[in-house]
Order: sequence, then structure tokens, then C-alpha cells
Amino acid sequence: MRNETKKLIRRTGLGLFVLYMLLLLYFLFFSEEYGRVAEAEREFRYNLVPFVEIRRFWVYRHQLGLLALMTNICGNVIGFVPYGYILPVVARRMQNGFLIVLSGFCLSLTVETIQLITRVGCFDVDDLILNTLGAALGYMLFVICNIIRRKYYGKKI
Repeated sequence: MRNETKKLIRRTGLGLFVLYMLLLLYFLFFSEEYGRVAEAEREFRYNLVPFVEIRRFWVYRHQLGLLALMTNICGNVIGFVPYGYILPVVARRMQNGFLIVLSGFCLSLTVETIQLITRVGCFDVDDLILNTLGAALGYMLFVICNIIRRKYYGKKI
């Protein structure tokens, strides 16, 4: 692959990564559709027991509805897939799966902590698990695409 193409891919990836981070920031802290409450209703809410909320959403899926299940469970996973996929494209040092998963966990922990402190949303250990899983799945998707690309072009970026 030519150097100009590599630079274009990295620049495009960087632009997409910045856009992704801005959208993530909006949905996690400012969107009223995703569980954000009015100032008067804000209180400290947290869950420190793993799999409690995941289990609750699964057990009560018929009462809560498919949309609530998909938004909470799948949304937390899907929300971090781009992180695990795009970051290795933009940052050569981040092409290690362990670093991607660790940084995805740290980003999720930071988000959850800010949500707890600002009382926007809820600190939920299940969200940490699901977000980290999303970053790992995004990295696995990157690896699969990279293998296919190398077979097609015959060399590494």
C-alpha cells in the first residue's frame, strides 16, 4: 500500500475517531433520551455488583420491552466497538489487543465515574463489563479486517 494511501486512511480514521468521541460524549452525558434526568431529580446511583443489571434487564425483558433491553445491553457493547476498531488504525502504538481492552476499560471507568460525580446517569459495573467487551469486539473486528486486507494487498500497514 502506498504511503499516500496510508496517510489518507489514518487521517480519515482520526476524523472518524474524533466524531465518534464527540457522539459518545453527547450520548453519555447530554442526551435526555438515554436515561439522563432533570437537575431536580439527580441523585447518586450506583451498582457495584457484577451482572445484577444485566440479569435484571434479561429477566424483566418482557415488561421492559425489547427497546430497553437492546439500548442497555447491546447499546453498551456497540457503543464501544468503534473505539476498539478505529483506535488501532489511528495510533500505531495501540495495535495491541491488551492495550485496546485496557484503554477501553479505563475510558469506560472514567465515563462511569464522571456520571457518578455529576449525577448524570448511574455508575454501573455492568456498563464497565459491557463497554470493555465492546472495545474487545471492535479490536477483533479490526484484526479480522486487517488479515483480509493483508491477504488482498499482500503486506502490512
